Amino acid sequence: MRISELDTPAVLVDLDRVERNLARFQAYCDRHGIENRPHVKTHKVVEFARRQVELGAVGICCQKLGEAEVMAAAGLPDILIPFNLVGAAKLGRARALAERVALRVSADDPLVVDGLAEAFASAPRPLPVLVECDTGARRCGVQTPEAARELALRIDRARGLRFAGLMTYPAKGAPERAATFLAEAKALIEARGLAVPSVSSGGTPDMWRAHEQPVITEYRVGTYIYNDLMEVACGAARLEDCALTVLTTVVSRPTADRAILDAGSKSLTSDLNGQTGHGRIVEYPEAVIYGLSEEHGHVDLRACTARPSIGEKVRVIPNHACPVSNLFDRILTVRGERVEGSFVVAARGRVD
Repeated sequence: MRISELDTPAVLVDLDRVERNLARFQAYCDRHGIENRPHVKTHKVVEFARRQVELGAVGICCQKLGEAEVMAAAGLPDILIPFNLVGAAKLGRARALAERVALRVSADDPLVVDGLAEAFASAPRPLPVLVECDTGARRCGVQTPEAARELALRIDRARGLRFAGLMTYPAKGAPERAATFLAEAKALIEARGLAVPSVSSGGTPDMWRAHEQPVITEYRVGTYIYNDLMEVACGAARLEDCALTVLTTVVSRPTADRAILDAGSKSLTSDLNGQTGHGRIVEYPEAVIYGLSEEHGHVDLRACTARPSIGEKVRVIPNHACPVSNLFDRILTVRGERVEGSFVVAARGRVD
């Protein structure tokens, strides 16, 4: 089947571009002695997770337990969940998951550590726990290197747990700040006689600068498999590296300057991330998808010399690929204009 024969909207993934993206960053990590631990929240596809490990990744990263459970059921053996696990239900699931795979988690508060310790006190092997550090992104994480040291010591004392190192998700464009924080925390912990086995950082926007931070032993990337307009804007990728597009049909031309697509907020991400529209139409790059309703994409054609007609199919590079993955049950894999097959988005909707 050719792409022109497909019904829309549909997510297309160019396998040649995926393979190049994966191989390029794995080679970078190998060259600089950094462990690559890709984040599957971007694609949520078992087959791609397996391919990342085949190419040399030390394991995978899952943001939520639900994702991790899907990947574990598919045979992925080494999983990091860099997310505070809170409450009896999640702690029970984590305990069960740790009996099936090599599981690591993170924590940023004594209450989180104590919950993990209670759940794993009688486990057959201790749970490795990393201390999450807020190095500028202002999300989760301890706020100072001193707090990282104290939490590391608490983990080390806790029954059922093992201190596994430090981790952060740094602010975009500020990897030096993250490296300074992590290096200081590492030194403080080691001064207390406790080894720091791993220092994990991440983020596709600054992935090509990971080697500039010698304290880092592991790097977590997600969007690099597909790339998107956000990564192009920050210089981490080129347009020709964008492997995921949404195929959509022009279903209306209400005026000469306006078109309507059959892909709205339920097919294209509403994330703008500094862009002027909700994605780039490959065939009409001057067009602007200025608005989304649930099932309609609203397109301004005033800057276009050529303009699409009703029934024409176009491909949209999204601003942010990760939310788009979570909107579709299945992706279609393509090479050139030929449809190769499809993959189930197995962890779609697993935000629990």
